[in-house]
Amino acid sequence: MTTSWLILAAAGFCAGVANVGAGGGGFFTFPALLLTGLDPRAANITGAVGIWPMQVTVGLTGRKQTAGIPHLSFRALLIINFIGGIFGAALLLCTPPSFFAALVPWLVLFATAMFAWGSFRKPHAEKPGHRLGKTGTIIAQILISIYVGYYGGGAGFLVLAALTLAGMPVRTANAAKLLLVGAANTSAVIIFLFSKDIYWMQALVIFVTSEIGSHVVGVRLLNRVSDKAMRIGIIALGLGLAVWLFARG
Repeated sequence: MTTSWLILAAAGFCAGVANVGAGGGGFFTFPALLLTGLDPRAANITGAVGIWPMQVTVGLTGRKQTAGIPHLSFRALLIINFIGGIFGAALLLCTPPSFFAALVPWLVLFATAMFAWGSFRKPHAEKPGHRLGKTGTIIAQILISIYVGYYGGGAGFLVLAALTLAGMPVRTANAAKLLLVGAANTSAVIIFLFSKDIYWMQALVIFVTSEIGSHVVGVRLLNRVSDKAMRIGIIALGLGLAVWLFARG
């Protein structure tokens, strides 16, 4: 049992380091939470609560670089994501643990695919003829934010793709995605507080170690470690986690 808690602490630390750069922190914390004896739904909820403060503080560091898009203000985007996160979290709480356990390997595989696609696709300059309109942008943000509240793996790349398709410059979209995902996670965590599936000791371990990983180590390593190598490592971890979950089920 002590070993599993040490693994959880290490996973929280790695998640904090990863989320400052490449992202994909959930690939570290989720399996570690399973090792402490949680079922997949409780692990997902507890991990979301534990890692939430770090996501917010990291997101706020780039808030001055954010902006809206021609047909929607950034405040409107935040509100949409906040509301979507509520629906996603409520949907998760309505999902039976046994069903979520069967679904989660596919969610991990999807998240890994989104992470791989977002990591290595080449962002193209925005073309007016290929931009999402106001309605398309709202629908995209609603669906993505519901996914964030429900599971959330790989969501940052979905947000980034949707924002650039809507006409937001890549650099601005990269900063905006952190706050938008953070908004959806914030509302989801509020809903999760009414759940009995939060294991507070595990959440506290993730909170402390992820903060250390992000603010003490992650920021210092950001320009020293190859981002490409980190992304490849996280993709390999995600694939390994998916295989393990399929075999485990």
